[in-house]
Amino acid sequence: MKKKNNSKKYVLLIIPIIAVSVGIGAFAFSQDNKQSDVGFDASDLILGGAPILGDSDATLTLVEWGDYQCTYCHRFHEEVKDNVLSNFVESGKIRFTFRDFTLNGPASVLAAEAAYCAGDQNKYWEYHDELYINWEGENTGWVTMNNLKKFASNVGLDMDKFDKCVQDHRYKQKVLNNYKYGQQIGVNATPTFMVIDNEGDARVIRGAQPYEVFNQVINEKLRTIDT
Repeated sequence: MKKKNNSKKYVLLIIPIIAVSVGIGAFAFSQDNKQSDVGFDASDLILGGAPILGDSDATLTLVEWGDYQCTYCHRFHEEVKDNVLSNFVESGKIRFTFRDFTLNGPASVLAAEAAYCAGDQNKYWEYHDELYINWEGENTGWVTMNNLKKFASNVGLDMDKFDKCVQDHRYKQKVLNNYKYGQQIGVNATPTFMVIDNEGDARVIRGAQPYEVFNQVINEKLRTIDT
């Protein structure tokens, strides 16, 4: 995705909340604030991804950069996501979206394409969840056309429409553009989360951090907006 010529430069703040690594894909925060000038447009970052979950008028957005094969993305989905949604998204405090950062190669790209094809039938999030429910590891061969079709059937999609969309690779370029754009703004691992306001100020959470980290960052950001 190309940057707009009139894009502002915003500052990403990686805040020192926790200093513990939870494995590959998770990163310890340093004891010092790190800042880097990154050119991006806030609306591009938020609206260029998946459909929005939550109040479209919320002033704060949580953007997840993820890969459907990623071990620690799966961990977030299984252990943290529901609490974030119930405590912040369903209450109207923030909105949530997902952008693909397909580090694990062609199978991850194909899974992401399938999710967008499900979105054509207003079932993006159902299919998104179905992929993580049926997760079987990184590059272990579980992302196949047969499995993708089975997941589509599980969430009640029109199979002919879904199959044509995936076979035509209707959303492949969108997925590849997401990856390229993520690289341009400094994403280099999954999962990476950005808690961003409508002015473009973002706080970054890297890795499969516990719910308490998200709770702290989001509440601090909400207090900043309210003051």
